[in-house]
Amino acid sequence: MPNTKTFILIKPDGLSKSLTGNILTRFSETRLEIIGAKMVKVTKELAEKHYEMHKDKPFYPKLLEYITGKLHKRHKVMALVYHGENAIEKIREICGNTNPEEAEPESIRGQYGRILTSGLFENVVHTSDSIESAEREIKLWFEPHEIIYDIYPYKEKVFKNYKKLVWK
Repeated sequence: MPNTKTFILIKPDGLSKSLTGNILTRFSETRLEIIGAKMVKVTKELAEKHYEMHKDKPFYPKLLEYITGKLHKRHKVMALVYHGENAIEKIREICGNTNPEEAEPESIRGQYGRILTSGLFENVVHTSDSIESAEREIKLWFEPHEIIYDIYPYKEKVFKNYKKLVWK
């Protein structure tokens, strides 16, 4: 059984319904290790990159509104990286089908998800569906120093005139 990494988002509807604790408790059942976690204000640019594979689909604009928090007045998500034996499969099983009506009733999406009248799946969480998508998503949402293990190769880059916000 291979050790893998997986990426998870607790989406704005999960945060607006105060489900973070419930969801993290369910993930703890997997015995996987959290190796990255942060709250993120999702910009339109980040949302477009995350969902680029859906850009030609009719639901794409609503998907961007959903993930950026415009539908729930929660302009944030919780981004997580889990690591361990069969991480992708274990997390996807607990989350259930992306369509909440087809998800097992005891799964996260089966318990907390719904379908809007527009047809958009409000399914509380996003999870990587393959090793390749996990790597793409982890690299999109996290910088190397934000993950406690060196899970992918990285390099040091020096910037001229680099500006950074710091605490006063």
